[in-house]
Amino acid sequence: MISTLLVAHPWMSPLALAALVVVGPFVGSWLVGRRRLTGALLALSLVPLLLLTLVPVDRELYAVCTVSWVLPTPARVELFANVVLFVPPVLLAALLLRRPLVALLGGVVASALVEAFQALVPALGRSCDTNDWLSNSIGALVGAGIAVVALGLAARRARTTDDDRVPATRAS
Repeated sequence: MISTLLVAHPWMSPLALAALVVVGPFVGSWLVGRRRLTGALLALSLVPLLLLTLVPVDRELYAVCTVSWVLPTPARVELFANVVLFVPPVLLAALLLRRPLVALLGGVVASALVEAFQALVPALGRSCDTNDWLSNSIGALVGAGIAVVALGLAARRARTTDDDRVPATRAS
């Protein structure tokens, strides 16, 4: 169903990625001091990831794992959508932890675990694919990169706010 939608509207994933790259740093810098909201958004961003990767589908598998290395492009709608799928969770995890590298590694490992689970549980009707892992990992890298910019903006804003404060003088 999602694949059909993406094939019919191939502009959706590139537009979503562009929006995340342009708006993400500013929204991310605003979220830095709002841990509870960031955590809730992180949990919410995991819902589509889990639904699109681990919910069983009704199809017969002929191959359990596909090993090939193809970079995602807007013309490869499913691979490009896999990039977009991992940007928000890694971005939000990086903001919550304030450690983009840890979030990046977590995203790459999570993608590998999803692919391994799909390989080990054929009843899901999903096959593992190294291209999915590669696309998800690129999305994790983009999410971590956006987080680096967002954290930098938040730190700059905090410094500017601190510089604007005038220390109170003591009466002698």
